[in-house]
Amino acid sequence: MTHTGLKIYVASSWRNMQQPRVVEVLRGLGFDVYDFKNPEPGDDGFSWREIDPNWRDWTTEQYREALEHPIAQHGFGLDMRALKSADLCVLVLPSGRSASFEFGLHRGRTGRNGVVYIPDGIACEPELMYSGALIAANEGELVEFVARQAAEVTAPLSDD
Repeated sequence: MTHTGLKIYVASSWRNMQQPRVVEVLRGLGFDVYDFKNPEPGDDGFSWREIDPNWRDWTTEQYREALEHPIAQHGFGLDMRALKSADLCVLVLPSGRSASFEFGLHRGRTGRNGVVYIPDGIACEPELMYSGALIAANEGELVEFVARQAAEVTAPLSDD
């Protein structure tokens, strides 16, 4: 069964080695999946290093200025457009602040619970705010839970 047309935003960390596999698996099922590591053809994603190689040493003022830099605004725009147009959001743990923020933003905007994927063997600190989300422990559950969410998105509205 393919799910052509349904858009999925995969939120994760740049350091998460499972993120590319999740993108691959979901695309293989026919979903339109946003990959922040390759948001557009020829674009390998946003990095603070593009603005300043010494970004880790910024003051608060430098950080505020960098958020307005055209490179940062372009990366932010790509991610936000994809997030706003997504039907579903999958959070792949472990992740960082941005991914958790994206997952929460999507849940709040759509009212959908989303899927949190914690690959078996990955230690993650429990998070109360994931309550209500579908928690997948392996690739099979990930696929099952995403399919369940996709069915809810495409189900016709009842007349009740």
